[in-house]
Amino acid sequence: MLKSTDKGLRAIPFPMDDPERIPVERYYDDEFYQAELDHLWPHVWQMACRLEQIPEVGDWIEYTNVGQSVLVVRTKDGVKAWYNACRHRGVPIAGGTTVCSSHSTAYGNCSKTGFICPFHGWRWNMDGENTMVYGKHLFSERQLEEDDINLVPCRVETAIGCAFINFDDDAPSLRECLGPVLDRFEAHNTGMLRAEWQFGTVLPANWKIAMEAFMEGYHVMQTHPQLYKAHSEAHIDSYDNPDETQSSVAASRSAAKGTSTKVEVAAQFEHFELLCEGMAGMIHQKEVEIARELLDADLPEDASEGLPQWFGLLMQQITEQLRAKGEPVPDLIKVSQSDPVNAVEFLFPHFFLLPVFSSMSSYRIRPLGPEKCFFEIWSLTLFPEGEEPDPVMEPTVLPYDSPEFPPIPRQDYSNIPIQQRGLHAKGFDFMRLSKATEGLVSNYQRIIDGYLAGVPQEKLALATNELGGNFDGPIKDLDI
Repeated sequence: MLKSTDKGLRAIPFPMDDPERIPVERYYDDEFYQAELDHLWPHVWQMACRLEQIPEVGDWIEYTNVGQSVLVVRTKDGVKAWYNACRHRGVPIAGGTTVCSSHSTAYGNCSKTGFICPFHGWRWNMDGENTMVYGKHLFSERQLEEDDINLVPCRVETAIGCAFINFDDDAPSLRECLGPVLDRFEAHNTGMLRAEWQFGTVLPANWKIAMEAFMEGYHVMQTHPQLYKAHSEAHIDSYDNPDETQSSVAASRSAAKGTSTKVEVAAQFEHFELLCEGMAGMIHQKEVEIARELLDADLPEDASEGLPQWFGLLMQQITEQLRAKGEPVPDLIKVSQSDPVNAVEFLFPHFFLLPVFSSMSSYRIRPLGPEKCFFEIWSLTLFPEGEEPDPVMEPTVLPYDSPEFPPIPRQDYSNIPIQQRGLHAKGFDFMRLSKATEGLVSNYQRIIDGYLAGVPQEKLALATNELGGNFDGPIKDLDI
């Protein structure tokens, strides 16, 4: 258990004293992991489900993490959430077997039967109200008061097509914690995306190791060589060139002055095809086909002028062609200027969205122990109204080294488990971060320290806002 300091804050095991260095014990030490269970997860907003999974009144789905089970329910008055425990003797009233170790997801509809405890038959409706106590006369009156027998509510808020839960009733709101990045995503119609597929796997690695693999593009050159090689020779590598901004978006769209637009467009198109094959949602096949139509567009020969025009034409055509099919695509040119989002956006503490055009990929990571986690991937896209597919209710669970995973996560999963083992090597005491492009790793780790130390949550919320748009960004002064 963490001890209190003279300043009223708790002492932190293996703290981030140097923002460029992360003590490796944070990724496997039992005391540090317990500190996260005690002081981080009880106070943060966790992505619990996609709203399309509970479309009808009475639909419910179970969310489990760090020993807690919550039922997220669509009611007549909106989305509500209840702790999944009978008020009699604590048996889960629905599901209850999915603590991530079984990799299945419990769900159903309670509009007709309500929730029924499998132990003694007590019942509740979707609003958490007790509707039946078997043998009521056997109990003292004080044992049957409403506050004693109704389900305990869990805080829930909705945004960007998802329900988020928080075990802390006094935490700042979801929007206060995540900040303007939510508004930017909503401008991109993220709430209208629907899942095409969902994969899950157990990784033999700390949950933070799994997340940090996606917090910078610096690894692409070695981990994803097919993506790196797809760029033309004239493409500017922002990691090699200190004069370039450390932005993956800028890097992917830049070209040296004087090179051919045709060459750069062809290289960019190959990059899109590889992203489509590698992750589906990041660049959807329908967007690739639109890009294919524009390979011979009439554009200035010099790539410094022609390539930006090609991207503008592509965004315009994706918008117009998919809207013509009935898809709720925003004006991509307009929102890219008014509400820009990075190619990877991290929503603290465990959720990612990866947008490029109108579709996205999404990641969620949950800890299963100091050196084990459950990692889920979604492919998300837009559909015409009335043509949405049935919701994907649970992940297809595969071994982390399965060839059935798309190529890009398969390459990442090849590194993550061996990195976890490498952290135990004698003499390896710290992660050594780039202050310029691995800042997101440092920034979110120091926010974790804030939770572990007991920094006021209003201050932590302001710091968490700084994580939006921080992919491939610098280490920041978070004032915590």
